[in-house]
Formats: sequence, structure tokens, C-alpha cells
Amino acid sequence: MTTLSPLDHQLLRSPCDPDQLGFQTTADLEDLTEIIGQVRAMDAVHFGASIRHEGYNLFVLGPSGMGKKSSVQQFLEKKAHDEREPDDWCYINNFTQPHKPHALRMPSGRGEELRQHMEKLVDYLRSAIPALFESDEYRAKTAAIQAEFHKRQEDIFKGLGDDAEKQEVTLLRTPEGFAFAPTRNKEVIPPDEYEKLPEEERKRIETAIAELQERLEKILSHVPQWRRERSERVKELNREIALSAVEHMIDELRAIYADLPEVLKYLDAVQQDMVEHVDDFRKQEESANISGMTIVTRQTFHNYQVNVLATNGKKAGAPIISEDNPTYTNLIGRVEHIAQLGALVTDFTLIKPGALHRANGGYLLLDIRKVLVQPFAWEGLKRALQSREIHIESLGQMYSLISTVSLEPEPIPLDAKIVLFGDRLFYYLLQEYDPEFSELFKVAADFEERIERSADTLMMYARLISALTRKEALLPFDRSGVARVIEHSARLAGDAERLSIHMRSVADLLREADHWAREAGHEVVAAGDVQRAIDTQIRRQDRLKDRLHEEILRGTLMIDTEGAVAGQVNGLSVIVLGNFAFAQPTRITATTRFGDGELINIEREVKLSGAIHSKGILILSSFLAARYARNQPLALSASLVFEQSYGMVEGDSASMAELCALLSNLASAPINQAFAVTGSVNQLGQAQAIGAVNEKIEGFFDICAARGLNGEQGVLIPSTNVKHLMLRQDVVAAAKAGQFHIYPIENVDQAIGILTNLPAGEPGDSGEYPEGSLNQRVAARLNELTEISKSFLLQLEKKLGEEKNPD
Repeated sequence: MTTLSPLDHQLLRSPCDPDQLGFQTTADLEDLTEIIGQVRAMDAVHFGASIRHEGYNLFVLGPSGMGKKSSVQQFLEKKAHDEREPDDWCYINNFTQPHKPHALRMPSGRGEELRQHMEKLVDYLRSAIPALFESDEYRAKTAAIQAEFHKRQEDIFKGLGDDAEKQEVTLLRTPEGFAFAPTRNKEVIPPDEYEKLPEEERKRIETAIAELQERLEKILSHVPQWRRERSERVKELNREIALSAVEHMIDELRAIYADLPEVLKYLDAVQQDMVEHVDDFRKQEESANISGMTIVTRQTFHNYQVNVLATNGKKAGAPIISEDNPTYTNLIGRVEHIAQLGALVTDFTLIKPGALHRANGGYLLLDIRKVLVQPFAWEGLKRALQSREIHIESLGQMYSLISTVSLEPEPIPLDAKIVLFGDRLFYYLLQEYDPEFSELFKVAADFEERIERSADTLMMYARLISALTRKEALLPFDRSGVARVIEHSARLAGDAERLSIHMRSVADLLREADHWAREAGHEVVAAGDVQRAIDTQIRRQDRLKDRLHEEILRGTLMIDTEGAVAGQVNGLSVIVLGNFAFAQPTRITATTRFGDGELINIEREVKLSGAIHSKGILILSSFLAARYARNQPLALSASLVFEQSYGMVEGDSASMAELCALLSNLASAPINQAFAVTGSVNQLGQAQAIGAVNEKIEGFFDICAARGLNGEQGVLIPSTNVKHLMLRQDVVAAAKAGQFHIYPIENVDQAIGILTNLPAGEPGDSGEYPEGSLNQRVAARLNELTEISKSFLLQLEKKLGEEKNPD
């Protein structure tokens, strides 16, 4: 008979004594200023944020809901506040190559200042320049130029006319142009009289007219040149007038930006362009007739605008940008287009910034999963980090998908610290499969999921609860409420000696407890309100658990909780549905027969066994051979199966139960069905810790309690799992009353001894087990199978010999 005793009820749960908490309510506590339990991770964040060498970007890894982003952002906000404000970045027109806008770097705040100054300059010139060109002074100067060129032309034609009169020829002006005609007494000779002139006179006149015509043609050939000269004189006047309006305004801006050479260079280009295109200010509206429609266009003067792409505005310190939708264009920026007369057009004012522009000089926070699911976003981010430049390029242009005219903005230097947040799986997959990842993200900040449970951490946890209640405007929690939250935190951690620091789960519990306290009219949140919140959380998610347990109680799913059956044991399976996990008992059966040492895992044969479960079966097979068949063949075939299991089976936590079922069948020793077993086993037969031990115990307890506790029922768990126990109060109460038992087993001998109520038996000096012990019965059965095997082989040899020698 085994002497192993069940666990004392005090070991089944580690309660938090409210009297140990030195406060009445959380309103008496100060907020927790430090980040609880994350010293290693925050040291890494501090290092990664401080080092300014290339490639030292951060990857903050850990499960979602840990408060990673809020903790890192809180730290960065404090750090960034004392850092230098980043420079402004603007795009300005490239007057020589408009499709390649220039990037202009300016001290913080000066970019917006320049933009406003340029707007005021254009607004002023839109009214000032037309006024100057409509002034009397301008009209007089224009008239003087016109008169000068008119007088010059008239003087030349008058000289030609005077010379013609001396030769009795007159210069006539007709609608068709100039013509020469012979005269007599300054009167034009009619054609009929001209024919009556002597031939010698006619030849003289014709010779004179030919010479004069040649001179006229030379004069007329100079007329276009005179017109060009007149036009140039007018343009020069226009430039002088425009310069008089523009220069003094530009000079004022030059004085303001005297310390910025690039701005002065830009202002020179602006002045030159304004003077050359002064007519744009004079005629601010133009109309055109297209297909019978009159289209009126107005000058916008976009080419003189300043596109302030990135500025920190009036905020102190470095920027901290969090991009929740990290598409390629949201990260890198884009060039927008507008429809104009059926075509898509653009200019530098339609360049829009990305998150990298806004975070330049500061920090950019990104969720790695969101980055990876967006096409081209991850490659675009890496390309920017590698080149240390933000190059705005349309994906359509990059991959030749569209032929719309676009821009080629000058790249902007990148000086930002990138902080990625994501699960550990993403980090290690990228480390393994992306060779560029380790070069660009050299700092990993790994967040802890739980902390040690001690007197110091209990008070820190209480202060954390206090901070959350103030942040969320919740009712204060009294000591009992805080104690219950701490107990539930240990349950979430799956360890009585640890506390969960999964902030989302804790905050959700606080909010829901506050809701139930307010509904009950309480002024503070007590343990009862917290318990109600926990119960309702479970109730909202346990529909499937109730249905499965219902089918067990109705007998549809066959689970025995009394009686004894050989080769049959109650295992415990855990089902995880999102954030909710529960357990249910599962019948495991084993059959044995004469064979050649094969152990059949039926789940594996039908491909319903995971790799770890299959490993557990092979381990127990090895245990059998090592213990019972060291010096003889294992003439055994056995089969193991999870009955009424129709899905994938994974994990090795049932290998102890499977081994016990197998030994029970071999020894023909019935297993008490009042027990359930969990735990994995190694090749030496030792029990190993498993996960979800609390859920497994409670799963079997619920079935037993529904059928009625009889004082015999219980669960066998590995002794190494005792420290993880944080069972429900009703389970602890049943154990205290002796109605339910938890046995901590260290090896398979202890387990099978409890289950069969037979001593396992230790081998003596001769290697034989005591008579009547379970191990002796197993060994005897295996020896019997071995003798059968030997007898079969002898008979087979004899038969084969007779066939060879019939005489």
C-alpha cells in the first residue's frame, strides 16, 4: 500500500492576506512611477534610444497587452522633451527643373515662417504689380518708347520721300504697303500720260524708282528689328518696374534669413523668376475656348509657395510619432495628383509627408505585424534605413505600372530612431530569414510577462492598481479588492510564486470590477466586486465548456468517476479558446497482446497526433523496454488511444496517464476511476511538470462535484507542479473537507500505486520485484509473452526443418 499522502489544503492556494497591505484603499497610495518588473527591457530601451550609431534601432518584443508601447512611449516622452528640436524640412520649386523639387532644411519653426512670408509676398505683388503697370508713370514711359521708335521710323521714311521728290518721284502709302509713282509739279502723272513721255524720260524714272525701291526694301527689312528693339525696351521697362516692386520686398526677406545661405539662394531664384514672369501678375486670369466651352484659368502662383513637409511646430523636444496604418505611402510619403482638363498633373506643393518625415530627428513607433502585412512597406522602411535617406517614389512609377507624369523630389536625410513592437515570433523569424534585419535592429527589449511574488512586489502591485484607477477614473479599491486582484494575477501567471504583469488583463479586470461596484452602489471596490468581475468574465466565454461537461454528465462522452477498470485511466485535456482555457477529462485506454515490441499510437496512425505527443509515446515505450526487457526481447504489441477524441492531440502531459494505463493492462490491475492523472514522464519514469495544472484539476473536480463528491476522488499531478497551484476556493474547501484530493507524484511507481492500490515494488538484489507487487505482475506478463515467443520460434524452426527433410 502506498504511503503517499494528498496535499494539505493550504498548499492548494496561496492567498494574499489583506492585513499585510498597509493601506485602507488605493486612494491612500502614491502612483507607481517606475515600470514594474521590466528592468532588463527598460535598460535595453534606454540603451537603444541613447546610442546614436547606425543600425541601433529597437525591437520591443513580448505578447500583446503587456503595456510595451505605453511604457516605451512614456520613457521616450521624458527623454525627448530634453532633446534638440529637429529641423524643419520643406520642398521648394526648382525653377530650372520643376520636376526635381529642392529639399530645404531650416531651423525648427523657420519653415512655417518662410511659408507665411512667401504667401504674404505673393499676395502683396498680386495687387502691387498690376497697380504699377496701370500707373501714369508707366504709361508715360511706355508712350515715350513708342513715340521714340515711331519718330525714328517716320524720319527714315521722310528722308526716303524727300530723296524721291528730288527725282520727281513720290512715296505713296497704300493699304497694301508702300509704292513709288512719277510726278510732275508734285502731282502724280496718270498712266496714260506717263506712256506719252519720251522713252528716255521713262527710263530715267524707272531707274530712279528701282533705286528707291531697293532702298525701301532695305528699310522695311529693318522694321522687324526695330519692333524687337521696341519690345525689348518695353520688356526692360517692365522688368525695371517689376524689380522696383519685388526687390525691396525680397530684400526684407533677405535680411530676415541672412543666416541661412540656402534660403538666400532660393530668394535670388524667386526674384529672378518673378521679374522674368511679371506678365503672370499683370494677367491673373486667362480664358480659352475648348470645344465651344470657355475655360477661365487663374494664376495660383504655386511655384512661389513653400511646402513645409515636416515641422515640430511649437512642441518642445524631439518628435515621437506612432503610425497605426503603416502603408508604404504613409511611411515614405507620396506625390498626389489633381485632374486638370482630363489629365493628371502635379507639382511640388502636392508632395505629402510620411511618418518618417514627421519623425525625423526623433522616434517612430511601429507595429511589426502591421508593417509586414502592408505591401512594400517593410522593404521601403529598410531601404530608407540603409540609405539614411527618405526618397519619395511612386510605386506605380517604380514598377512601371502607370505613365502619369510625376516628380523626382530631392531625397531628405533620415535621422530617426525606429522602434518596432511585436511578438517574439516575429523577432526570431526576422532574425532567421531576413539577413538585413540584424543589421538595422541591433537592440532587442524583451518584456517580462510575470514578476516574483514578494512583500515588496505586492506593494508595487498595489501602487500599480492605484495608478490605473486614477488614470481610468475608477473607484478606489480597498485592501480586500487589491488582495483579490493579486490572487487572480498569480492565477493568470499560472504560478503561486509569481504575478502576471499582463497590463491589459489587469486593467480589464479593474474596469469590470469598478462597473459591478458602481452598479451595487459601493463607494469602494471590494473583493466581492472583483470576484464578480472574474466570474462574469468566465461566464461570457464558457459556453463550450458547459456543453462538453453536459455531455459527460449525460453519458454521451464516457468518463467514469467511480469503479475500477484495467487499462483505462482518466487523462486531462486543455482546450484554449482565445483568452479562455478550460480542461475536461478524457478517457485513455491501452490494450496489450503478443507481438514484436511495437507500441501503436492510434492518434499518430491517423495523423491526429502532434510531434510532442508522439515523442511522449516513444519515451514511455523506451521506459518499458529499459525497465522490463533489458536482457530479453520485448514480445509485446500495445495500442494507446484517446477515446472519443476527434481532433488533433498535442503535448506530452498525458504520457504519465498513458503509461499507467499500459502497466494496468499488463498487470491486469484495475485503475480506480475516481482519479484523473496529468503529467509527463521521462525515460527514467520520473514525473515532469506540465502546464495549466489549475485548469486540469478544476476540470475534473467540476465533473466529480456535479455527480457528487464521495471522498475518494482526486487528481494526480507532478510534485514539481505544487508551486503552481492557485485553485478555486470551492476546490480548496472540498480538499479541506476531505472530499477531494490532490496527490503530488514524483514517479510512475507512486502514480500506479495510488491508482491500483497495489504496491509498485522495488527490485531486490537479484533484480526481481517482490511477489504480488505491480511491477512483478508486469514483469511476469512480459516473461510469459517472451516464453510464448520462444515456443513459437521453436515450433517454427521445427516445422521448417521437417519441410527441408521430409524423410
